[in-house]
Amino acid sequence: MNFSSTENYIVSDELSLAVNAAVTLEKPLLIKGEPGTGKTKLAEELAASLNTPLLRWQIKSTTKAQQGLYEYDAVSRLRDSQLGSDKVHDIANYIRSGKLWQAFTAEQRPVLLIDEIDKADIEFPNDLLHELDQMEFHVYETGEQIVAKQRPIVIITSNNEKELPDAFLRRCFFHYIRFPDADTLRDIVQVHYPAIQQKLLSTALEVFFDLRDTPNLKKKPSTSELIDWLKLLLAEDIPASTLQQSQDGLMPMFGALLKNEQDVQLVEKLAFMARRQQR
Repeated sequence: MNFSSTENYIVSDELSLAVNAAVTLEKPLLIKGEPGTGKTKLAEELAASLNTPLLRWQIKSTTKAQQGLYEYDAVSRLRDSQLGSDKVHDIANYIRSGKLWQAFTAEQRPVLLIDEIDKADIEFPNDLLHELDQMEFHVYETGEQIVAKQRPIVIITSNNEKELPDAFLRRCFFHYIRFPDADTLRDIVQVHYPAIQQKLLSTALEVFFDLRDTPNLKKKPSTSELIDWLKLLLAEDIPASTLQQSQDGLMPMFGALLKNEQDVQLVEKLAFMARRQQR
């Protein structure tokens, strides 16, 4: 396999090498990076390029590792027993397969996305060590041993909200998605808006990178937020000249880039100070 850029997704050489290395080593690929840098999109595009199913396990703060294997619905079984249903005699009727089970038993080798693993409890990654390493697990209620027909391609994303255990990291191939430089970002934008005027794009990127470089900014705007901002600029037919005039203040449609009042006030304050110095 040689995964590279697609029509909808620009892949750096480093990321392409990481994907291909993880597949060759048959290890989960752990992807870190700023929110909005395309970590989840990577799994979607990889599955599309391979024409294979994508199984997405979205992790939340309450997610337990067991849910990825299976869940036993004891409440439904109790209700059915009270109603006299014949289903209660077969406990398998109340076993709900999780995303790992589905990935292990898929007929075609799928891409399994474990999205935002750092949102879960610190013990969550350790609870998956055996299953991700050995590609099998035991169903205690039925006595079944679920063994993977073939190793799924596992993509794990993290926003770096908390550290992951060393034992877990040792079993992964790691890659950090650096924030794109101006040339790469230009390529990414043109994938989404191939007809965008180059003057508008150049000015927008200049405003965008100036904003990201603003000291003490609480949340730097991401690639996905740039795409949203440009969509609004194009929809409102805002010219490059208007963006140039806004470089000493808030840019048009700033709500797509600035996501809290502290950053809005900071940019306004810096703009006010810059205007005073120019007088």
